[in-house]
Amino acid sequence: MAWTPFPYPDPAYVHTPASLALAWPRLHAGDCEAWPQNPRLVEAWIAFHAGEFEHAARIGLDVGVNGYAVAHKAICIYAQYLEPSLMKKLATFECVAERCERQQLEQPDNPAGFYWHAYALGQYSQGISVVKALAQGLGAKVRGSLETAIRLAPQRADAQVALGIYHAEIIDKAGALLGGLTYGAKKDDSYAAFERALALTPDSAIVKVRYARALQMLDGKRKQEQVQALYQAAARCVAQDALERLDADLVRRQLEEEVRI
Repeated sequence: MAWTPFPYPDPAYVHTPASLALAWPRLHAGDCEAWPQNPRLVEAWIAFHAGEFEHAARIGLDVGVNGYAVAHKAICIYAQYLEPSLMKKLATFECVAERCERQQLEQPDNPAGFYWHAYALGQYSQGISVVKALAQGLGAKVRGSLETAIRLAPQRADAQVALGIYHAEIIDKAGALLGGLTYGAKKDDSYAAFERALALTPDSAIVKVRYARALQMLDGKRKQEQVQALYQAAARCVAQDALERLDADLVRRQLEEEVRI
């Protein structure tokens, strides 16, 4: 598969091992990944933050299960943001989810194996439609993996965001009554998860954007002032790496959509 290159290469996103170590707490506030002891994984993370997603993924997979966190993050971010083919996206997310299930057996205390499992299944579900995914029982798998990831790493903001999205998407697609009774989805739980994520990563643009989208799904025009405030705050965030630069594009598109509405 030919990987679409990252469209915004920037020397500011290219690290040495020393500069990455200094930037690590800020760059990994959302996933709480520990500094890697394997120099090959340091190389992989340097590639990831620079937008060299294919290189990062290949190193991570070559290292094996201890490299799955960087590999799966690189693969999933590439598939979500840069892969143009829906069929390839879906196949990619299925592959990551299957590999994560094996990782969970081998590393039951590693939250990354559960988070990326939920993330991949969540993206796959949106690709086939949330309603179809719920009918296939994927909702329970997503929630189960997210809850395990949060139990293992309560400070993991990305898992809190994903849990907030889980509740919002189900209520939006299935309705509050059916979503609550059948899938345990609750509006207040969605908002609480996003508030925890904001408290953990106040400088994250993507947390603000996802929260705004959840507010729109759950409360429509009634929370429009808060939605606008979140989008504007997200737009003021300065990208620190390739992923955040892709997030900045998402912020721009959401703001343009808001203006059209």
